[in-house]
Amino acid sequence: LSLSLPLSFVPSFLYYQVNLEYLGRVVFNSGGLLYPDSLVGTDSHTTMINGLGIVGWGVGGIEAEAVMLGQCISMVLPQVVGYKLTGVVSSYATSTDVVLTITKHLRQVGVVGKFVEFFGPGVAQLSIADRATISNMCPEYGATVGYFPVDDMSIKYLRQTGREAGSVEMIEKYLRAVGMFRDYSNSEQDPAFSQILELDLSTVVPSLSGPKRPHDRVSVSDMKTDFSQCLQNKVGFKGFQIPADKHGASAPFSYEGKDYTLKHGSVVISAITSCTNTSNPSVMLGAGLLAKKACERGLSVAPYIKTSLSPGSGVVTYYLKESGVIPYLEQLGFCPHTASDTDPNFHLVGYGCMTCIGNSGPLPEAVTTAVEQADLVAVGVLSGNRNFEGRINPHTRANYLTSPPLCIAYAIAGTVLIDFEKEPLGVDSSGSPVFLKDIWPTRAELQEVERQYVVPAMFRDTYSKITESNSSWNELEAPDSQLYPWDPKSTYIKSPPFFDGMTQDPPAVRDVEKAAVLLNLGDSVTTDHISPAGSISRTSPAARYLSSRGMTPREFNSYGARRGNDSVMARGTFANIRLVNKFMSKPGPKTLHFPSGESMDVFDAAERYRSEGRPLIVLAGKDYGSGSSRDWAAKGPWMLGVKAVVAESFERIHRSNLVGMGILPLQFTDGATTETLRLTGKEFYSVQVPPQLKPGQLLTVKTDSGVSVEVRCRIDTDVELTYYQHGGILNYMVRKMSK
Repeated sequence: LSLSLPLSFVPSFLYYQVNLEYLGRVVFNSGGLLYPDSLVGTDSHTTMINGLGIVGWGVGGIEAEAVMLGQCISMVLPQVVGYKLTGVVSSYATSTDVVLTITKHLRQVGVVGKFVEFFGPGVAQLSIADRATISNMCPEYGATVGYFPVDDMSIKYLRQTGREAGSVEMIEKYLRAVGMFRDYSNSEQDPAFSQILELDLSTVVPSLSGPKRPHDRVSVSDMKTDFSQCLQNKVGFKGFQIPADKHGASAPFSYEGKDYTLKHGSVVISAITSCTNTSNPSVMLGAGLLAKKACERGLSVAPYIKTSLSPGSGVVTYYLKESGVIPYLEQLGFCPHTASDTDPNFHLVGYGCMTCIGNSGPLPEAVTTAVEQADLVAVGVLSGNRNFEGRINPHTRANYLTSPPLCIAYAIAGTVLIDFEKEPLGVDSSGSPVFLKDIWPTRAELQEVERQYVVPAMFRDTYSKITESNSSWNELEAPDSQLYPWDPKSTYIKSPPFFDGMTQDPPAVRDVEKAAVLLNLGDSVTTDHISPAGSISRTSPAARYLSSRGMTPREFNSYGARRGNDSVMARGTFANIRLVNKFMSKPGPKTLHFPSGESMDVFDAAERYRSEGRPLIVLAGKDYGSGSSRDWAAKGPWMLGVKAVVAESFERIHRSNLVGMGILPLQFTDGATTETLRLTGKEFYSVQVPPQLKPGQLLTVKTDSGVSVEVRCRIDTDVELTYYQHGGILNYMVRKMSK
């Protein structure tokens, strides 16, 4: 399927909510020609727009650059899974709890590469913000889109957000005329689906997901027991393997003149962050009202807990301020002034991707020292969508996703080892216990505050100033030359080597001969494992490079900030401190060089192989490349010399990115794994790539130990095959433009 209709294209992280509130048109009017709106964005959570009835999904930056240059997007025609919603969400559950429940369910079913469309009478009970929350986490449950067709609620939302009345009327008339307007209570309008799943919304309970993956949901009522079990489980997605005699470990420390004690399960980060929840008035105002009630009962947050608030748009700040909850969030430390290393509490730190992407910043030194000395499993709690290992903060081994109100609740409690139904959050000024249920906002309270303060004038006022509101941005000077003036002294932006040595005509596709295995990985290796965006370790190859350029550790910044420098990003590839490589006895960014067997940093091993003239491959398990649509997770391996990745399965965007960089994605067939094939990764591998390679063709991988295994080439379309034959999508576009 090639999409050649006009597509909206949004290359930004913050624009999810701006798409909903301002940019999304639902129906285009191009000189009298009406057609449905659509969207491609350079981040996986572009799917948030599906909540407004606009089909849209994320692609990697590599593919997006080709779109901007006029190239169509190609994909295999997807199956469409119908997800029927019935019932009504209980007064104690939120849209966050709904999406965490759906995410776990769909991951269990398996919907990678499929479209999911929600239908049924339960949908009518969900606001557009609730639907957008569910659509936003589409990448976490693996689908390409999580689509909600337009209905009366969608039209009301367009009016609420200040869209022009004539446009809204046109949208409704057009969609009714072409049969795309949905009445969710009318089962006769339900489409025919490839598969149907169902959820009764009344069964959804307050939830978290973690400690290491977004789809490992646990109910709040089970949290204390579940975390205790995770401590003793062997190392894995639900385990830390803490020795039994260390479960009661503690670390006393002093902070701001007072004494505190950290234990396993202590909360050290609580962040209301991420596009998933900060666009939803019900959970944001719910957090504000809970903060108000908590303060009125005399509850507080320990000052060493690093708390923050990063709204999805200026509208959120507007209604939080107008509703009067800001002073209470501020009293608990959540906003509104700028945070610093010495003042870590809840602050409005800005807009866009913050703690959820690893931009939490350092914890107070006293806290990190205590965590390290007692080897504690400290906890981060965030209203985000991703909690992969090593992503949030190097000192929080456990990270849980949950709703904004529960972020505040766990910050007050100071630990996840609490049963909110039986144990109080604290005591009030009279010494009486205060339980979470005592301060939890009612549905009626939330609806009244939202009705009063989330109004069209607020949206119009915010977006009327959208080009004028940031004077710092407007004052930036930008070069007006056709070619970018590279600064050789810059450690942030550097001319990349992607086109070095490129010829006018593509070279012949070459076989992969006697390749070494750079890493032997397991299941659910994310793009954060492959190309982390967080802080740069002082002992890493990237740190050594920056130090050689005169940088001090305080100036290292993060991999995300340095993504314009290929020398940093190549050294940061597979640099995640929680990376589990089967070659090594413990997690970390290390591997073995073969045949010497020498242990070294991944980058250093790749450089050694390069000097020996040996190509590289990566072995992996299921869901390789899940997580962010991070193009450096493909560019980085390319720079290390990786020619192919052999995995049990691939996540959609990352598989596309690999092809876009000329890396061959190969998938085991018939349930084969490295274990069933008895592959150690210490072998050398060869892959014969025929000159007339076809999408989905079966190829043979041979090892020098005599093993021969059939794999499927996961180049899925003819267009992708063309990209691969050119050595990548960017090479193809440059050659196409030059002709």
